[in-house]
Amino acid sequence: MQSKNLALRKRAQIAKANRTMFIWVACASVLVGFAFVASLFLIQMLTYNEKVLAEKDNTVSILKQNNNNIAGLESEIRALDANQALIDAKARPTDRALQVVLDALPADANADALGSSLQEKLLVGNGVNLKSLQVDSVVTGGQIMFSFSISGDENALKMVLSNLERSIRTIQIISLKIENQDNVRVLTAQAKAFYEPKLIIELKDKLVKK
Repeated sequence: MQSKNLALRKRAQIAKANRTMFIWVACASVLVGFAFVASLFLIQMLTYNEKVLAEKDNTVSILKQNNNNIAGLESEIRALDANQALIDAKARPTDRALQVVLDALPADANADALGSSLQEKLLVGNGVNLKSLQVDSVVTGGQIMFSFSISGDENALKMVLSNLERSIRTIQIISLKIENQDNVRVLTAQAKAFYEPKLIIELKDKLVKK
């Protein structure tokens, strides 16, 4: 009887030890799993922070470079304002010499202004008769196309070509034809003017993805 009770107590102790071991193993597994998840989260956070710091360093580098370029740009602008060729080409005495550069490459095509300038200033002269003028309303790649036809004697046609050559706004003749019609010389040409689309500089927020 005593041996039987002893055997029962031993089995009870073994069962209790097994339960205790199971609980410890389960707790250890939970702790290991939690530690793994926490470690993974920390690694992701560190990696993300490194990306953010890299973007900040890049922004700081660009700003420093831009600040370093300011002095050089100011010097170049002062040199342009003192350029005698630009001073002589000013449209109005009150303009700065730098305005000539802006007039040569305006920020937009402005077909109406180009047409008005051609009709009132460039395609004119003693003995010049403007027969036709067509300025395209569709512009591409910083260029605006136009065509015109004028008539007059040799000196009148040369005067118009000289006007186009001296124009502040950049103009390129693509094709030119001169022919006699009823004892009058007629010049027909296709050309294009240029413009430089304006640049917009602004600060933007950049989202760094995890």
